[in-house]
Amino acid sequence: MTARHHVIAIGNALVDVITSAPPEFLAERSIAKGSMRLIPAEEAETLYAAMGPGREISGGSAANTVAGMAALGARPAFVGRVAADQLGGVFAHDIRAAGVEFTTAPSAGGAPTGRCLIVVTPDGDRTMNTYLGACQELSEADLDPASVAAAEILYLEGYLWDPPAPRAAMKKAIAVARANHRKIAFTLSDVFCVEGHRADFQDLLAGHVDLMFGNEHEVCALYQTQSLDEAMAELAKHACIAVVTRSSQGAIVLEGGRRHIVAGEQVAKVVDSTGAGDMFAGGFMAAMIEGRSLPDCARVGCITAAEVISHYGARPEADLKALVKARLG
Repeated sequence: MTARHHVIAIGNALVDVITSAPPEFLAERSIAKGSMRLIPAEEAETLYAAMGPGREISGGSAANTVAGMAALGARPAFVGRVAADQLGGVFAHDIRAAGVEFTTAPSAGGAPTGRCLIVVTPDGDRTMNTYLGACQELSEADLDPASVAAAEILYLEGYLWDPPAPRAAMKKAIAVARANHRKIAFTLSDVFCVEGHRADFQDLLAGHVDLMFGNEHEVCALYQTQSLDEAMAELAKHACIAVVTRSSQGAIVLEGGRRHIVAGEQVAKVVDSTGAGDMFAGGFMAAMIEGRSLPDCARVGCITAAEVISHYGARPEADLKALVKARLG
């Protein structure tokens, strides 16, 4: 039976507000450059007022990933909560226009749609300040078990593991996917997520996840080591396929004790690194669905990540299919 969706993703439904600023803007507010942090509504309002002119672009880690997959020809669906407000309408329109099925009902009342205030410094580094808002209200009731059971891959983002209700929804989705012999993919998302949920994440890798994505800093944090080799040795003990990204150095894919090392793509100028990991995961899974080898999956991931860091925003602007065909055929 053909799966209804190639992938169904559960994640934060956010609208990114992106502005450019010098490092001093961050230092004056004691914000660590290159970090991702959660902020309350009051700080979100204050920071937004201090930011320069911004670009509003739909975002959210898993949402970006499935938007990239749709651009590569996959059939994805997304589960995430927005509010019945202006930004919620923007998010819903954008993700559907990207070719992703999105049917989660918006919240009527309560917290507004979540937003990520992103400050991009001249070196292309991004600092993310996230107000989750309605994202945290996602619950088990928002899941359609039949859709989860029918999708080839269930994709989960670590960012959403913190709030209790969404975490319960993801655990239910894992159980449904497992019962129906579907693959489960998980992204570590950020060092702060790893540090807050290290035991849970290690448990997921030990017996619940088939495919893991994380960058070198996240996997080192997962095993509390400064050595990437030590972290990779720990990852290799698990049965899942582990993909470790290394920015411009490309990626390493661990499979059954074997390492596939793939070089990164050259980029003329890094404009905004927001969404690089998201788009890598999307490219990798889209290639996996096509039946490509794991090294080629990583190469597609590098190609799609390179595209997204060449412009502002975390959604693709170029023809990803054409880019992949030109590079790999």
